[in-house]
Amino acid sequence: MSQASLARWALIVSVIAGVSYVASWSLKLPMPAEVAWKGAGVGLLAIYAGLKARSTDGWLLTAVMALGALGDMLLVTSGLVVGALAFLAGHLAAIALYARNRRKAPTPALLAAAAFIPVVVGIAFHLPADRAGAPGVALYATGLAAMAASAWLSRFPREQVALGALMFVVSDLLIFARGGLLPDNFATGLAVWGLYYLGQLLICVGVSRALTAVSDSDLPGECRGPDPA
Repeated sequence: MSQASLARWALIVSVIAGVSYVASWSLKLPMPAEVAWKGAGVGLLAIYAGLKARSTDGWLLTAVMALGALGDMLLVTSGLVVGALAFLAGHLAAIALYARNRRKAPTPALLAAAAFIPVVVGIAFHLPADRAGAPGVALYATGLAAMAASAWLSRFPREQVALGALMFVVSDLLIFARGGLLPDNFATGLAVWGLYYLGQLLICVGVSRALTAVSDSDLPGECRGPDPA
């Protein structure tokens, strides 16, 4: 099986794992099975990105997805704080990726991106019911919002990558509100997971395809071929 076929299958199985993970909530699974199922969706996106990587940017994308999968699993095994640290590391890797691929943006776009960060941080700070954790939430939200603003300012397709980053932001804001403004129930959990996984999927596929298109444009015409995924 070719590397391109392996990447395509990794993407397909990732979607299956990410969508089906919701079914595990009604099952009394042992922790190793729960952890593996939860990490499989974004973990397979990391494998997809790694199989498609042809440059430093491709490996940065792989790191972003791998750290996201690590965060997913650590949330189960080690709690919110440790999991958030893995996600924060992923946000920093994503910021580096987007900064390396920054587009020439007009001043209004730069101002909007800059304003987005304190707005998200302010909302995040006021959401937790446990006020003692609010400063830590605000710190994490700074990295989260900067990641999304960087995605907006990058050259990657906004309808995929920036949208995916925004979905990630909304998902995390719902987590901060859960147990306070929002009930901790199935509907909230479904919104959190659905926005998060779909956001990661859009980011991964959008960035990977953009990087592949740039890489293929550097090849002689007769060497180029269609990208299957």
